Amino acid sequence: MNLKQLEYFVRVAELGSFSKAAMVLNIAQPALSRHVRLLETDLRTTLLIRNGRGVMMTEAGKRLYDHAVGILQLMSSVREDIEANRDVPSGRIVVGLPPSFGRWCTLPLVEEFRENLPQAQLSIVEGLSAHLAEWIASGRADLAILLNPDPNPALDIQPVIDESICLVGTRDNMKAIGAGASGVAFAELAHLPLIVPGRTHAIRKLIETQSALLGMPLEVAWEISSIASILNLVQAGYGYALLPRSAVAVSGLSSHFVLAPIVAPTLISRLCLVCSSHKQPTPLIRHVQRVLRQLIISGAEAMESPHNKTL
Repeated sequence: MNLKQLEYFVRVAELGSFSKAAMVLNIAQPALSRHVRLLETDLRTTLLIRNGRGVMMTEAGKRLYDHAVGILQLMSSVREDIEANRDVPSGRIVVGLPPSFGRWCTLPLVEEFRENLPQAQLSIVEGLSAHLAEWIASGRADLAILLNPDPNPALDIQPVIDESICLVGTRDNMKAIGAGASGVAFAELAHLPLIVPGRTHAIRKLIETQSALLGMPLEVAWEISSIASILNLVQAGYGYALLPRSAVAVSGLSSHFVLAPIVAPTLISRLCLVCSSHKQPTPLIRHVQRVLRQLIISGAEAMESPHNKTL
């Protein structure tokens, strides 16, 4: 067993395919298969089972995957620790983005790495804030943008902007309920058909917490995990959404909607940059933090909203 075999196995397991892993690793597929077979021979067990759609891990494979990820992360940390003393942004960084921010941040980040960070490698993963927080705490990601992260001793949380949650609807729907730029009282939401994310989403938690505090149940007409799909349903007239202004802005569909901030009480969504509190930030992490902070602030300023407040 060696580190290269572990890395190859992890990539195949994560991608669920020898052919995809071979392309990512830039290695011939037969050579990749041979390395995994050698690993199985060394451990005297089957790690991956081939099926019509690719491969899946056996129980032994799942146990090895957990160990292998930890070993590879430890080796990466050793390298980053040495490189940190050089004060040169280099190495590899895994950045976690909420799905609504992937479209907004991916291109500028890639351009930044291509133009200014030639010695560094970038990997971007998307997920809900709760999942990204777990990945930061476990070391699977180095830096992430999170919405309303819960306090966690394993996380270094740096607030960037506060945004008001808005009621989002079509012009006709908002006119029908008399909602305007001055805002909508939370109590007025009680009988509106709402289209909201799943219960693990940060915005859903914020809304339901306020609903419970007021003893006022909301009418959830549709529960949709994708912000883009929520906006499509709102545009089609299926109901109203409750989202921060940035989530609508990054969709590229702002002109199709009217937004009214929730008032009495105001609901605030906090956008934060998060990294591990247990690891010394490398020059690369610090550099990407600055880039992401500027992207977030520039985006908020471009929206020209009085409800965005830079911290």
